[in-house]
Amino acid sequence: MVDNAPLKSIQHDGLTIEGYSRAAVQTYWRVPELKIGFDLGAQPWSFMGTETWFISHAHLDHIVALPVYVARRRMMKMEPPTIYMPAHAIDPAREIMRQFTRLDRGRMPCQLKPLNAGDELELSRELVVTVSAMKHSVPALGFVVWDRRRKLKAEYHGLSGDQVRDLRLAGTEVTTEQRSPLLAYAGDTAPAGLDNCPDMYRAKVLICEMTFVSPQHRREKIHKYGHMHLDDYVERRDKFQNELIIAGHSSTRYHPNTIAALVQKAIPDMLNDRLKLWL
Repeated sequence: MVDNAPLKSIQHDGLTIEGYSRAAVQTYWRVPELKIGFDLGAQPWSFMGTETWFISHAHLDHIVALPVYVARRRMMKMEPPTIYMPAHAIDPAREIMRQFTRLDRGRMPCQLKPLNAGDELELSRELVVTVSAMKHSVPALGFVVWDRRRKLKAEYHGLSGDQVRDLRLAGTEVTTEQRSPLLAYAGDTAPAGLDNCPDMYRAKVLICEMTFVSPQHRREKIHKYGHMHLDDYVERRDKFQNELIIAGHSSTRYHPNTIAALVQKAIPDMLNDRLKLWL
């Protein structure tokens, strides 16, 4: 395997979250157990086998590796991938792929599919993705991946298996759908993006941004350009019900040691050790 891009990894309750994110540099994440990835600011070779991707927005540090990823899969004779992205970005992305086909003289086979806030799509029988609007300097989306199961309705819990079967054969709906949020990906957003999608605070794992940490950086300006500050986490600590909160996309203005020190000072318990800095 070619080690051509930085990569960090963490495991939590059967999920592996791996990737890297630095503001204005590159952002890419994947969860192999869910067979999906988020953003293509670069494309580690080890990510090439993941064929379903969600692009949060069209800034270059989140999308620039799209043609590289597609071309590599073609070269390796893999199936064309499916890439979901904000609807407004579809036509420009297709044109970019056409131009790279001219330059590369090789096909760029992929399915580019539009998404809008409020959309819902099925990844499988058990997994559903819901889409929400984030607050950024360009149109941006966030995603919640739900675990979906059918459970026997409470009124039928005392029945035998044969009785439940007979009811089902008679046309009675004996189960109800239950969902639990497994993973939320916020991409780049001001705090309003999270606040407007409370399910993100409930997901087992939340991947979010913490671009700015210094007290000298004014939050009103940071929010205007669609980013979050360390103080936004402090103010919302009671909202985070997540078991794991990954904070990445830190500004290149800061050395990693500076980020770690300022966050530790502001949140000494690291949200009961649930907050992990991706440095």
